Amino acid sequence: MAPENAFKGILTGLPKASGGEFGKYYSLPALNDPRIDKLPYSIRILLESAIRNCDNFQVTKEDVEKIIDWENTSPKQVEIPFKPARVLLQDFTGVPAVVDLACMRDAMNKLGSDSNKINPLVPVDLVVDHSVQVDVARSENAVQANMELEFQRNKERFAFLKWGSTAFRNMLVVPPGSGIVHQVNLEYLGRVVFNADGLLYPDSVVGTDSHTTMIDGLGVAGWGVGGIEAEAAMLGQPMSMVLPGVVGFKLTGKLRNGVTATDLVLTVTQMLRKHGVVGKFVEFYGDGMAELSLADRATIANMSPEYGATMGFFPVDRVTLQYLKLTGRSDETVSLIEAYLRANKMFVDHNEPQQERVYSSYLELDLVDVEPCVSGPKRPHDRVTLKEMKVDWHSCLDNKVGFKGFAVPKEAQDKVATFSFHGQPAELKHGSVVIAAITSCTNTSNPSVMLGAALVAKKACELGLEVKPWIKTSLAPGSGVVTKYLLQSGLQKYLDQQGFHIVGYGCTTCIGNSGEIDESVASAITENDIVAAAVLSGNRNFEGRVHPLTRANYLASPPLVVAYALAGTVDIDFEKEPIGAGKDGKSVYFKDIWPSTEEIAEVVQSSVLPKMFKSTYEAITKGNSMWNDLSVPANTLYSWDAESTYIHEPPYFKSMTMDPPGAHGVKDAYCLLNFGDSITTDHISPAGSIHKDSPAAKYLVERGVDRKDFNSYGSRRGNDEVMARGTFANIRLVNKLLNGEVGPKTIHVPTGEKLSVFDAAMKYKTANQDTIILAGAEYGSGSSRDWAAKGPMLLVSILYMATFFSFGFVLNCFLFCPFK
Repeated sequence: MAPENAFKGILTGLPKASGGEFGKYYSLPALNDPRIDKLPYSIRILLESAIRNCDNFQVTKEDVEKIIDWENTSPKQVEIPFKPARVLLQDFTGVPAVVDLACMRDAMNKLGSDSNKINPLVPVDLVVDHSVQVDVARSENAVQANMELEFQRNKERFAFLKWGSTAFRNMLVVPPGSGIVHQVNLEYLGRVVFNADGLLYPDSVVGTDSHTTMIDGLGVAGWGVGGIEAEAAMLGQPMSMVLPGVVGFKLTGKLRNGVTATDLVLTVTQMLRKHGVVGKFVEFYGDGMAELSLADRATIANMSPEYGATMGFFPVDRVTLQYLKLTGRSDETVSLIEAYLRANKMFVDHNEPQQERVYSSYLELDLVDVEPCVSGPKRPHDRVTLKEMKVDWHSCLDNKVGFKGFAVPKEAQDKVATFSFHGQPAELKHGSVVIAAITSCTNTSNPSVMLGAALVAKKACELGLEVKPWIKTSLAPGSGVVTKYLLQSGLQKYLDQQGFHIVGYGCTTCIGNSGEIDESVASAITENDIVAAAVLSGNRNFEGRVHPLTRANYLASPPLVVAYALAGTVDIDFEKEPIGAGKDGKSVYFKDIWPSTEEIAEVVQSSVLPKMFKSTYEAITKGNSMWNDLSVPANTLYSWDAESTYIHEPPYFKSMTMDPPGAHGVKDAYCLLNFGDSITTDHISPAGSIHKDSPAAKYLVERGVDRKDFNSYGSRRGNDEVMARGTFANIRLVNKLLNGEVGPKTIHVPTGEKLSVFDAAMKYKTANQDTIILAGAEYGSGSSRDWAAKGPMLLVSILYMATFFSFGFVLNCFLFCPFK
């Protein structure tokens, strides 16, 4: 029998205007506590969840009181339990989660217990093919070609996920080719308010990807967690979290003409990184909110990991309701959402006097102060205004190697590398753009910047400008809706003319799935030591992530991606220097191709229609012929294939007993790696392409996998053997044991040999020698926390860190690296 809820007395009916009621809900106003009126909206969602789940076992009345008294308790770093309404998975991180669930079932079965008890107890949304490798670009057939290649490579992985959708209850699987998980979540999966058999409550979600925060723009509390935390939430366990402080970010004014939402988010990211928001919620408010579309808000919320916050939250208001209607949610659903949130004091009506809310700290930005900008060349918070870009670039060439430096000698800075590109004379210089990608849910969910990019392409075509053919250009929308409105506007053809053909629906360049660049270009870069550049509309630009050969990587709005592709270099002052020569021989400047805010708004108004969202998502779960033809067994226990290089049974649960084994000691340990500060999960967790000389490549070759079929680390997250070999395999890793040498190597202390990190770790293990990793501040900052914990666990005995980055990462470390 389920325990009785301690707050059953405030369970209240929500009436419909037409008579009857929508359902019951736990009423915050019914508590008659004046402290609740001062709470940030984001904290009210935590409060409602605690009240609804209060069984005085997993969630107690004392936990509820901690949240109500947030103003006094949050500075004390108190812990609370939180039960999200649902869990969001994408295929890269969803595969290991389902692998772990399958292993748990095996372990339960071996222990003689009912293995079918291992099932998600909350709704799980899993979006397959979240990521797409850009093998084919600059082709009208790119989408189909890349999709076929994806299925050839990932058939095992897709079949495994299809098996999971039938083997486990309460799991919705969105088939491949549908889009980026976060955009699908925003446009389709986000409920805002749940109606579960007549019980109403706010939608909240944790996801196995850091950019789950994008849903915060819709007023849904959501953030990324490690796979272990997600699995615990799936199985009905509350997440233990520190009751966060909340930074109140006031927005005023309006963006100037020609300034984009991407410029705004890069500005906000820099401000919040400087302010310090790690482990905190950020909640936006103020008159400027009315000037931001829902898509603009989602862009800002998406980059929460880059500015370090747990969430960047936008409470529900009229703009939210309009977006829900635009994206095809029914009038009845929108009415329920508005009625519930108003009744439970979670709706912002800007036409009514606002109750003063208390925040832990405050920031303010007048939107008129935002300038066009990019971020880079190696970090998303290193913002550079366009007018300062050329000067900043030359400073980067001069500066010593670091986040803002390449240490190129003065005499080599004007070097020109000439080469033949398929019979055509070509040249590269420091700063030459070799990858230009309109990619990432951060921007492809926003019609204003997508259509803005298309208008730039149109103006360029009309003036006679063309992107150089050796620049790898691509366009990867986050959902099929983007294609519909680009075609409706008549602008897709201009993007095609500039080489920005649609290559697929999913994450591409931003996650390291750039694909290979042409061999002639690659040779020109490596043979001449060129600092080549990538410009992408993504959210991550850490060195080595986008492509091994692009040392400079700049985040920019989609229109700026097109502009830099046309210029062919980041070494340009757009205010003073021409982008190129038009068909009449005259110089064409940035201002000649840049659309006004009004131009963009007109195209958005006429081209982005509700029917596009309805038609796209009505068919989304039907899949496609390749998905539907996948044959999977009906067994609830998975049949592991020992020869598979995609899905492998990991060791975590093989020796599981009914009683936990406890901690183990570490004695006479050798240092495997010695790091300084800011070793992110990008350095730790395997990501991007698999280098041909890496231990992971050797493992695959030994099993008959051709180099062209290596695929990415992300696609092989279901195989612990590959992932262990890819841990600490980042080519820009700085290990103090190597005395200045950069790369995924270390010193085997007993012999003095220089080995790959994996080979050294295995040599220690074979000799039964314990190992330790030393690391400084912010170790583990970033996403991919699941494998940033599992990978080191498979290599070493203990991690010692001067400073932990986040509670989630600490949890993962202690779960996987027990010690005493």
